[in-house]
Amino acid sequence: MQLLAIGECMIEMSGGQDGCWRMGFAGDTLNTLWYARAGLDPAEGPVGYFTALGTDGFSDRIVAFLDKAGIATGAIRRIPDRRPGLYMIEQRDGDRAFTYWRDTSAARALADDEAVLRTAMRDARMIYLSGITLAILPAEGRARLLDALRAAREGGARIAFDPNIRPALWSDEAGMRDAITAAAAISDIALPSFDDEARWFGDADPAACARRYAAAGAGEVAVKDGAGPVTLLSEGETTVMPVPPAVKVVDATGAGDSFNGGYLAARLNGASPVEAARAGTVMAARVIAAHGAIIDLPETRIWDRDAPKGGRDDR
Repeated sequence: MQLLAIGECMIEMSGGQDGCWRMGFAGDTLNTLWYARAGLDPAEGPVGYFTALGTDGFSDRIVAFLDKAGIATGAIRRIPDRRPGLYMIEQRDGDRAFTYWRDTSAARALADDEAVLRTAMRDARMIYLSGITLAILPAEGRARLLDALRAAREGGARIAFDPNIRPALWSDEAGMRDAITAAAAISDIALPSFDDEARWFGDADPAACARRYAAAGAGEVAVKDGAGPVTLLSEGETTVMPVPPAVKVVDATGAGDSFNGGYLAARLNGASPVEAARAGTVMAARVIAAHGAIIDLPETRIWDRDAPKGGRDDR
């Protein structure tokens, strides 16, 4: 498997005009996997998503959605009497507002079965998770996940991690910082966002943020800074990559996730960190020019379940 993402896929309800809502599915790690496919070739191996879902109809719809997109779902845990999490997006005062229902979601039990967890990671070239993946787990599950990731890394997998700091999901700030630092210690690639890091870790600038993650153990760091430059730290060398101005910004939702997808796909294909950062900024610019966290891209259609197989046709 080229890339395995671990986290929570949620039901997304958007719109609300005249009491009408549109249902979709999204989640930070799924969003990244969705866009990583645009730079990967299915002929080189599958990509997969690992989470926990219920046995209800909405969980079935999520699995069908992923299957149709060519995302492997065979390792997903199915837990009776649990349901997917849900969030609603509405317009308030000209901006998007999010309301979540996820306290008892099935995904909170994704790391309860150690054997299932380790089997899901087996043979993955790269494994991607986020701070949200960590935050939704109980302490025991979080420790179990980190142990499994450590074992997978020792077996040759590369670990990629976006801290994606969401304090509302954590019971205490100190525990949040400790867990994020522990995940950084076993990561080959860290993809933090400077505004979150400055607030919760006190970093003076993106370069300081990159150095902190490198000191924690991350071998390669790409610090996102909104519309500002991407700061890279790899093999002791710091590079500041300017971000081209976006032609238009329709919806900034998913900007960081799509950058991550472009970046990780490029790295899996052998690109340098600088080339990967460039690919990430191009992907993010495309995504923020449309509505929604997940948008259709022509390049991902080769992954569709019904698409002809055999790799890319670059003629």
